[in-house]
Amino acid sequence: MTVRPRLRHTRRALLTLAAAATLALGGLLAGGTGTTARAATQEPCDIYAAGGTPCVAAHSTTRALYAAYSGPLYQVRRASDNATTNISPLSAGGVANAATQDSFCSGTTCVITEIYDQSGNGNNLTDAPGGGAAGGPDGLANATAAPVTVGGHEAYGVYIAAGDGYRDDSTRNIATGNNPESEYAIFDGTHFNGGCCFDYGNAETNNDDDGAGTMEAIYFGNIKVWGFGSGNGPWIMADMENGLYSGSNAGLNSGDPTTNFRFTTAMIEGGANQWAILGGNAQSGGLATDFSGVRPSGYNPMKKQGAIILGIGGDNSKGAAGTFYEGVMTTGYASASTEASVQANIVAAGYNTGGGGGGGATGTIVSGVSSSACMDNNNGSGANGTQLQIWSCSGASNQKWTVP
Repeated sequence: MTVRPRLRHTRRALLTLAAAATLALGGLLAGGTGTTARAATQEPCDIYAAGGTPCVAAHSTTRALYAAYSGPLYQVRRASDNATTNISPLSAGGVANAATQDSFCSGTTCVITEIYDQSGNGNNLTDAPGGGAAGGPDGLANATAAPVTVGGHEAYGVYIAAGDGYRDDSTRNIATGNNPESEYAIFDGTHFNGGCCFDYGNAETNNDDDGAGTMEAIYFGNIKVWGFGSGNGPWIMADMENGLYSGSNAGLNSGDPTTNFRFTTAMIEGGANQWAILGGNAQSGGLATDFSGVRPSGYNPMKKQGAIILGIGGDNSKGAAGTFYEGVMTTGYASASTEASVQANIVAAGYNTGGGGGGGATGTIVSGVSSSACMDNNNGSGANGTQLQIWSCSGASNQKWTVP
């Protein structure tokens, strides 16, 4: 198996198998490296607080977003008996203890049932209910479909297949009306589609389309129905309801580039008749300001309602796909220096598809058609010519593959 090097604007993760089967690579899971969990003095929400724009929601299945946070990151439920367990960091401020999930889900499948808010506001994300665009409840993410490493430690992202979605309609302290906020998320820049709408952020509290300006969320994908950017996508845009915007005008805004880093930092900032799109590589470098300017016509003032969505649109449009690793929402319009410090923290966290100790990355290969289906070696043989099949993901050793 080989993985093609990734370049901005053209990068797409392709996995070639000798059997000529082409699959979407949901990520590669590396084994433990034996390194000590990083003890941080500041994480993203500490940085935002120091900048005067504190987090009011902080979600991640991969790591703590506060240096002092040691509570649960997310909950999983296994299929064999519907039992649930929480996954917490290895230590305060650290990476998720994925071994807990691996043990709990061994021999069966698991879904992510809840993503906890680390901010203390209780803005937890759970199964999204039906809305004006589609019924519900929505599907739940396969808990093992997006394996990664963070700082050399195994972790899992949230792999959203079309039909999956999370929401909280009863939130505390989320920006409403025309009040300012900042949002960021880390996405898999190679997992996207043109469906509506892979969002993370502020949405309507009644699950309906309540008109222009009633939501403000980060969108990631390559739909071109409303706004779009240069190249073929995906693009970071703002979902403000009744439109995805890549700039102040509908349609093409060429300043918003195709952004498809394997780990993509996506940011939306929104204030009174001022908003911005920022993007970057979550593994290296700084941020680019892809747009900064006034609101589109009809969107000033904003009418934000303060619900939180992940993987869906404000009215429960759920035709999109994508992978989420972490994200926050703040009160206040964060400064450029604050956002730069957050990006530096993200880079230092060490997101990767493989292990930090060398020797190749090992993990499941998830089908691009169904997040619950994996490449499977039916008889467990390592002989040349062994036939492979697509089978329900089980976490078994015959579904783990190594890329040198």
